[in-house]
Amino acid sequence: MAHRGDARDFPENTIPAFVSALSCGVRHLELDVHLSSDGIPVVIHDHQLLRTTGRQGSVFQLHAAQLLQLSAHEPQRFGERFRGTRIPLLSDVLALLEGRPEVTLFVEIKRASLAHFGHEQVVARLADVLRPAREQCVVISFDLAAIYRARQLGGFAIGWVLTDYDPHARLKYEAVQPEFLFCDQAKLPARGALWRGPWRWAVYEVDAWDDALALAARGVHYIETMAVQPMCQALRAWQAAQHVSIPPP
Repeated sequence: MAHRGDARDFPENTIPAFVSALSCGVRHLELDVHLSSDGIPVVIHDHQLLRTTGRQGSVFQLHAAQLLQLSAHEPQRFGERFRGTRIPLLSDVLALLEGRPEVTLFVEIKRASLAHFGHEQVVARLADVLRPAREQCVVISFDLAAIYRARQLGGFAIGWVLTDYDPHARLKYEAVQPEFLFCDQAKLPARGALWRGPWRWAVYEVDAWDDALALAARGVHYIETMAVQPMCQALRAWQAAQHVSIPPP
C-alpha cells in the first residue's frame, strides 16, 4: 500500500507520487484529505501549509481554487526540484482509478478537519465526491465516529487507524467491525500473532522487506510504505528466489 503515494521519491499526496506508485504495479493507494474553506476535499496531510508548500497559512483559510495555485513541492525535502507540483483535489486522484478496477483507494479523514468543520459536513462532502467510485474506496480515520458515519451515510468500507494496540481499542473495533485496522508498526507488540477477526490488518511505517515478511507471518495482510520502489523491487526479488508467482502488490 503506497503511503501518500510513492512519497519517498516524489512530494507526498501529489499526482506524480500516485502515478509513480501505480507504474510500479502497486494496486493500493493511501492519501489524506482536508476540506478547503469552501468545503472541497483536497489531498494534503497537514492542514498547515508550510511543510508542503513553503508558505504560511492553513488549508481552512483558502478556497480550493486558491489552493490549486500553490506548489506542493515540499521545499524542505526536495528544494526546487518539484516546484509547480500542485495540491490535488480528491476528484483529481479519483480520475486515476478510471478504467483500473484493480486499484483500491484508502482515503484518510484528518482529525483537524473534523474539529474545524464538524463530522457531518466533512463526511457528507467526502461521500459526495467518492460515491461514483465507492466500490474502489475505503474511508479510514483515527476518528471512529467519522468512519462509522461514512458507513451509515454512503455504505463505504471503513478502516480504523489505531492510536494504541490495547484492550480498550479492541472493545471499540469489535463493536464497529471495520473492514480494515491500521496500526503503526512501532505500536505493535514485539512478537506474537495479532488479534484475529473479520478485519484485515494494514501496518504502516514499514520500509524494510524483512519487516514486511515478519509482519505477514503474524497475520498482517497489508504493509503501508512510502518506500514504494525499493519495496516493490524486494518483492520481485523474493518472488524469484521463492519460485512463486503471485499477483503484483
